[in-house]
Amino acid sequence: MSEYAPATSPLRAPRPWLRLMVVLLLVSAIISFFTCLHCFDNPQLLLINFTLTFLYTAGLWLANGYSVDWLDKYVGWKQAPARRMVLTLLVSLVGSLAVIMMVRLGYILYRHQDPARLFSAQYVDGYVFPLVITVICSLFMHSRSFLLGWREALVRNERLQKEMAQAEAESLRQQLDPHFMFNALNALTSLVEEEPKVAVRFIRQLSQVYRYVLDARQREVVPLADELEFAQSYLFLQNIRYGDALHVTMPRPAEVPPHAVVPPLSLQLLLENALKHNAASSSQPLHLHITLDEAARTLTVRNSLRPRRLGPEESLGIGLPNLTARYAHLTAAPVVVEHTEQEFVVTLPVLSLV
Repeated sequence: MSEYAPATSPLRAPRPWLRLMVVLLLVSAIISFFTCLHCFDNPQLLLINFTLTFLYTAGLWLANGYSVDWLDKYVGWKQAPARRMVLTLLVSLVGSLAVIMMVRLGYILYRHQDPARLFSAQYVDGYVFPLVITVICSLFMHSRSFLLGWREALVRNERLQKEMAQAEAESLRQQLDPHFMFNALNALTSLVEEEPKVAVRFIRQLSQVYRYVLDARQREVVPLADELEFAQSYLFLQNIRYGDALHVTMPRPAEVPPHAVVPPLSLQLLLENALKHNAASSSQPLHLHITLDEAARTLTVRNSLRPRRLGPEESLGIGLPNLTARYAHLTAAPVVVEHTEQEFVVTLPVLSLV
């Protein structure tokens, strides 16, 4: 079926407003039946009673329904439940009273009566029944909003756990990849024979890389300074392999604010992608630039482009999407990806524990 074809026929799937109209008419008919049994002897009185009931029901339903949608955009149940409850009661009361007064004013004008009667004792006492309908509509609307928000939170939590598990698996797969170990051991073999002191440092940095992976993968965020220290260890291993073919500039961990945090292994994922997707040689080195903007609270990783062809087993294409999804559950600030002819740039939001 074409993606532009409608999923169902319009005749089989009535519009939402039509379904709502049918429901309101049925509700109004039921309320009219139970509140004015003597009206069946007078068709005109029955019609007036049904019309007023429908106007009350429809007006109160719509007023409370739109107030729910409006409040959901600014104050959520999860973020500020007490404030939301107060605003819910206030908005519901004001909106409902406005609807009740408008319907009653219309009825007074229909009877050619003085509008001042709207505030007489007879009409003030008549507010009780419409307010009962208001309570029913309000409880239904706001309970529905709360339950939908609660269900959405459960779904988001389950999705986050799944994405975190996928991200952890991808991070481990990249770090424990046999090719990575093969290259590291080859480099270590040559260092042991030619530069024993550098080989000792290589072994220490390799152990720090794996210790960090195992420690950080269970955490939601890690200090940015720790992530940069890990990146230094990881890049040290890569520099042994690439030599002059890899040029890296990055901030020192000591310069990073202590409250700055990021998702674990987020920086390593970007470095791994840059090394995996680009060729590098002494004559045409791969340039990696890591910059921290404290004012904008962003960490930017940019690399020069020399794309090389990868096999299906080398790139699953889930690293960046997983990282973006993890950030989406932590902050509203987006992960920005820019791809130009000269370089590939990814800007990560830097979170704060303050």
